[in-house]
Amino acid sequence: MTDLPETALSRSALWSAIFAERDALAADLAGFEDWTAPSLCEGLTVREVLAHLTAGASLTFSKWMAGVVKCRFDFDKQVDMQLRRQMGATGAETLDRFARTATSTKHPIPVPAVLGEIVVHGEDIRRPLGIRRDHPVPVLTALAVYFQRSNMTVPSGKRAAGLRLDAADGPFAAGDGPLVTGPTLALIMAMAGRTAYLDELGGEGAPEFCQRCTDLK
Repeated sequence: MTDLPETALSRSALWSAIFAERDALAADLAGFEDWTAPSLCEGLTVREVLAHLTAGASLTFSKWMAGVVKCRFDFDKQVDMQLRRQMGATGAETLDRFARTATSTKHPIPVPAVLGEIVVHGEDIRRPLGIRRDHPVPVLTALAVYFQRSNMTVPSGKRAAGLRLDAADGPFAAGDGPLVTGPTLALIMAMAGRTAYLDELGGEGAPEFCQRCTDLK
């Protein structure tokens, strides 16, 4: 089987997808009140993850680097500092701040990684709340290709190395080795280290893939 090209989306299409994902998450959280609910991000609430997304959409690379220097290259401290700046006084204000970044093109990381941030963190929020989004298949496919080949924000490429990932619900297929199959979203979330999606995966390579999701940080 021939692997997909590095991205199935142009730069403008990537931004359109990012804007749509932000809009969809804001709509899913309209009227939400339980802002202390835990997310899939260890130690972070739904509200804190949303503020983290707002921070990412509000920073240029130079401002992000200034924060890194201020935190003495403690990246966890930098992330916490930036999200605290976007929390606002209430959960409703946190959501409003996020919604106002929907069409922002500021980005301290590569544009495909920005798509990864909104899809993965969007699911970090939705999954514990029982909210389902049917992401467009071309968007998930482009993101899966990027994650399988990259270690930019998470060691997704390392988790996928030496395995054949094959989506059961779309055209994504990449890599050589023991087979791992499942929904495209589950493959993406597993590459991002989210163990909540591992029970959706199968194939002879699934046990190794699942172990890497736990071991590689």
